[in-house]
Amino acid sequence: MNIAIVGCGFVADFYMHNLRGHPDFTLSGVYDRDPIRLDAFCRHYSAKPYPSLDAIMADQGIDMVLNLSNPRSHFEISAAALKAGKHVYTEKPLGLSIGEARALVELAAANNVRIGCAPCSVLSDTAQTLGKAIRDGAVGKVRLVYANYDDGMIAPMEKPWTWRSTSGASWPAKDEFETGCTYEHAGYVLTWLAAYFGPARSVTAFASCQIPDKGMPVDLMAPDFSSGCIQYDDGVVARITLGLVAPEDKSITVIGDEGYIRVPHLRNDKYAVRVHRSPNGHHSPHLAMKVLKKVRRLANRYRPHGGSQRLQQLDMGRFNKAAQGKPVDFFRGPQDMLDSIRKNQPHRLSAELGLHIVEIIEALQYPERFNHHRVIESSFPPVAPM
Repeated sequence: MNIAIVGCGFVADFYMHNLRGHPDFTLSGVYDRDPIRLDAFCRHYSAKPYPSLDAIMADQGIDMVLNLSNPRSHFEISAAALKAGKHVYTEKPLGLSIGEARALVELAAANNVRIGCAPCSVLSDTAQTLGKAIRDGAVGKVRLVYANYDDGMIAPMEKPWTWRSTSGASWPAKDEFETGCTYEHAGYVLTWLAAYFGPARSVTAFASCQIPDKGMPVDLMAPDFSSGCIQYDDGVVARITLGLVAPEDKSITVIGDEGYIRVPHLRNDKYAVRVHRSPNGHHSPHLAMKVLKKVRRLANRYRPHGGSQRLQQLDMGRFNKAAQGKPVDFFRGPQDMLDSIRKNQPHRLSAELGLHIVEIIEALQYPERFNHHRVIESSFPPVAPM
């Protein structure tokens, strides 16, 4: 499939690194509204530059557009590509409002093309292994999920505006702070929950800005902390926390009647999934310490009547690191779309899923708009296990 990239910023380098491991795609060219950035990117990767966005839309040889622009440009670029009859895979979120997201869903259907939305980590070995464990009843009936995406106090402590990508792009600090960490990061958790438990039914949330001065001028400052309780069918409740204040914690813990399953880092596509079984369904600190000591002594041997077990990792194939220290494959989303198009079946990161995620994110970042409680109205086709 012939693709074009729109947006040559920080994240585009990760996609370029992952592209090498997905030979089903051919890069026709790239475009960025900043001509200096476009030139640097094309020279670094020997890529063909397009003179304008319209030139990409007019190129009948392009089958799919990867929309890697900043979130405030997602709707405009995705809509133009859909109207031009091209499939779209966009970085998160699908849109900045449920109105934008719904319009893109309708445009894709009207033009008989597809749109998919990042993040694609739910297609990773780690996420799929966790999903299988839940389906197999590894910890009995699931009651609670604790999910975190705390990125640490990166600003002003680490001066993230000084970070550079491989090809020299700056980390988009101003845009990140103005868009908000909830819009930027909630999808990493919400897509996993959607795949495991289906559509969310309601969200009760709180959000605030704890660090109004992050060390650089911005036009507005979005909340840097949000937390919500999300209700799913069958009595499952998920507590989700996102922020740029607390120490880094990107973990997910699924708690059932017979123990819990924990993934310490959901931004690692190859991280081991471990189930902690409790003999009588208890999760006391004393038991946890005993289990930890036994695990260390027994070197991860399976204990059928309690203790900790490292699950056999599923292998989704087609994987290479996006960067050193970043074991993530950003191209698994586009690859799933392409495979699904060839098989004439739904792709997993559907437009409807993207819309559903946006509706939840609005409730998390702007809880005051919904009196801190929002009944979720959207739905999506089931996310089929890999």
